[in-house]
This record gives sequence, C-alpha cells and structure tokens, in this order.
Amino acid sequence: MRSQLPTLDLDAVFEAKEELAIAVKAALQQTMENFGFQILQALITDLDPDQRVKQAMNEINSSKRLKEAIAEQAEGAKILQVKSAEAEAESKYLSGVGVAKQRRAIVDGLRGSIVDFSSGVEGTSAKDVMDLLLLSQYFDMLKDTAGDPNCKTVFIPSSKSLGDETRNALLQAESGK
Repeated sequence: MRSQLPTLDLDAVFEAKEELAIAVKAALQQTMENFGFQILQALITDLDPDQRVKQAMNEINSSKRLKEAIAEQAEGAKILQVKSAEAEAESKYLSGVGVAKQRRAIVDGLRGSIVDFSSGVEGTSAKDVMDLLLLSQYFDMLKDTAGDPNCKTVFIPSSKSLGDETRNALLQAESGK
C-alpha cells in the first residue's frame, strides 16, 4: 500500500481500490511464497483518511455541486429571457397584423360611405364626400383632444374654408412622414 498510494491522487485512491488490491496481492504473494503461503485474494474494504482530509474533500465536492447549480440556474434564466423576448416579438407582430386589419376595415368602410353618399345625394362629388368625412374626423379629433386631461393647447385653423385647411394640413402631415 505504501508503495502505491503516493503515486495516486486522493480522489483516484477511492476509485482505484481494485488496482490497489491487485498490487498488494502481488507484493504479498512474492514475499509469502518464501514461507510456503499462497495468497489467493487481497481485499481493501475501507480507506479511512484523516478527518481534516475528509472534510476538505466534502468541501470540494460541495463547491463543485454549488458551481454546477449556479451554472444551471444561469442557463435557466437565459432560457427564460430568450423565451420572453420571443413572446414579445410575437406579440408585436400580431399587434401589427391587427392594426393593419383595422386600417383595412376603416378604408373599406370609408370607401363604402363615399359610394353610398355620392350615389344617394344628387350633385355631390367624391371630393365633397371626402371633405365631409375629413371634417367629421376633424371634429372627432377635437373632441378627443379637448377631453384629454393632459391637453393644454389646441390649435384651430382660422381660414374661411375649414375643409380645405384641414385637408391641406393632413396632406402636409402625410408628406412630412
């Protein structure tokens, strides 16, 4: 045992009990044959290092497991963050699809209103209907804006043709985008 133990690391000693037993058997067999004995088996049943060594080995094992637990926890947090980002991206995509469908429905409704109004009222053109719709939307916007508690100032055009002024303002806003 004394010739084999110094060649092994302490952790390897516990793993290599069988190899140690074979080495002890070989050494004993060679010595004991001179006295007429034959060694059949050498068993190593228990390795008992000093208490401080056991405590140090337990601390090493504990710190390794703690290190693995921290790594697993970090991996879990990473997966959670990735899944959260994927869910947010999907949510934004679906929100965009919903907004696009809403706008399409608004355009289809306006188109139907223009056709119905111009065919129902004699002498009106599509421009007259658009002016009326713009004016209606303008008044809705004024009502919503004035009712907002954060609104401090509302600018109202003062020209004689409110419809033309509103249409020009909307077209300028669209061209600025």
